[in-house]
Amino acid sequence: MAEVLVFHHGRGLTAGVREFAEQLRRAGHLVHVPDLYEGRVFASLEEGVGYAESVGFGAITARGTAAAEGLPAELVHIGFSLGVLPAQKLAQTRPGAKGALLLEACVPVAEFGGAWHPEVPVQIHGMDADPFFAGEGDVDAARALVGTATDAELFLYPGDRHLFTDSSLPSYDEQAARQVNRRVLGFLGRIDGIDRVDRLA
Repeated sequence: MAEVLVFHHGRGLTAGVREFAEQLRRAGHLVHVPDLYEGRVFASLEEGVGYAESVGFGAITARGTAAAEGLPAELVHIGFSLGVLPAQKLAQTRPGAKGALLLEACVPVAEFGGAWHPEVPVQIHGMDADPFFAGEGDVDAARALVGTATDAELFLYPGDRHLFTDSSLPSYDEQAARQVNRRVLGFLGRIDGIDRVDRLA
């Protein structure tokens, strides 16, 4: 069993993000899903990002890092789009992180100081023509991370949709999302397997 901290995207803690978390629970993992928007869910990404801008991206990230307080250090951090900010920050700066799954976003590792820790495996997923992921530099940051990290993978899916992994949104791409989910579960299974070996050693 891996223990996982999941951060929602810019529209808020939607039914699709909750369902993703439930899939991980059904696979036997312990999952925490904090609400960085304090109960707000927005009808459009523009509205949601507007709210995040009004609060401040730094404040949203701080809410995410605060959500990790009181939880074990040995977490896998998962972020959807905007949620990548706290997920990536925690994976880079909180000692003991077991891994990171960055969905539809990635920021340069310098944003949070220093390099990616070699012992922290990471997967990054995004669409190859997504105007946010591919058009705003995230894919370049992802390639740079993969090029310098010891255990890192970048998966690109054909298409131009953002938030394609959220089953409750019109942007959902079922075929691509299934591939993401399969790879995420494989990643978590691998982390769990390594932990079991470590405990038996």
